[in-house]
Amino acid sequence: MALKYSILDLATIVKGDSIHTTFNKSVKSAQLAESLGFERYWFSEHHNFPNVASAATSVLIGHIASQTTTLRVGSGGIMLPNHTTLSVAEQFGTLDGLFPGRIDLGLGRAPGTDSLTASILRRGQLDPHYNFEYAIRELQKYMSVTNSEAKVRAIPGEGADVPLYILGSSTDSAFLAAKLGLPYAFAAHFAPSQLDVALEIYREHFQPSDVLDEPYVMICINVIAADTVDEAHYLSTSHFQAFVNILTDQRQPLLPPDETDLTHISDEVALHLNRMAAKTFVGDHDTLKEKLSRFVKDYQPDEIIVSGNIYDFEAKQNSYKIISEVLKTL
Repeated sequence: MALKYSILDLATIVKGDSIHTTFNKSVKSAQLAESLGFERYWFSEHHNFPNVASAATSVLIGHIASQTTTLRVGSGGIMLPNHTTLSVAEQFGTLDGLFPGRIDLGLGRAPGTDSLTASILRRGQLDPHYNFEYAIRELQKYMSVTNSEAKVRAIPGEGADVPLYILGSSTDSAFLAAKLGLPYAFAAHFAPSQLDVALEIYREHFQPSDVLDEPYVMICINVIAADTVDEAHYLSTSHFQAFVNILTDQRQPLLPPDETDLTHISDEVALHLNRMAAKTFVGDHDTLKEKLSRFVKDYQPDEIIVSGNIYDFEAKQNSYKIISEVLKTL
């Protein structure tokens, strides 16, 4: 089976842009992705981030789906502890009713924010023993055609054609995805340290389900491409600065390369940055083809999801074009 390739968009707010402009850029990027043969276009749920505009994830998914025709659109992911399973079933059932057969529902268990914001989202009911597996099974029940006799039903949602994906960056998520027989998307774009062991666990312990007969592995990585290696590294400074800002709790809109400073960081921050960026690939077409060919050979994914922060929009569009050219050949 040919390698599929997709995009994770954080709806990143760059310095000087309004929220409206940010969303318009996502629309244009999704339309380009559709024309280039990308499989799906996902948004991730984040809250209280001054550089991320995808907080109302399902609303944004609907908008992007309305501006494209064949591209699958979905969440990468919805942070399930922030929501009731009934509301998620209803939201994505509504999306499926509007855009049949085009909506994906990726699920994570992280808060997607700081603890105070998470507490507000959950009305102060932070559950240290939150049962992610139980919540997923409950969500599956609401979205099943067999739930029609229940006292509580998801309308829309019941019988919706919305595939579920388990997102994660740990062995726990790998075990769960394997147990439930669901596709597994590993977040190597920011937490790659357990990639090898997580994929081994998922493949070894996978239990066939009504959804899948065999494991389906998706890996999200950062890829920043340009016409030359030097230009790609120049553009990537915005991305690495965003990582540094996360590590130093100085989050702000994405900076242009000329305003980044990666030379005055502590040894500790540099160490964490290198770990976070272990699966970040930067280069021109030929360089990336060599690097990504090796990556695909090593990990044998069914699908690559690409992310990566680039300040200049035209450069970002060009990056997607180069990435698609490379991945089509793998």
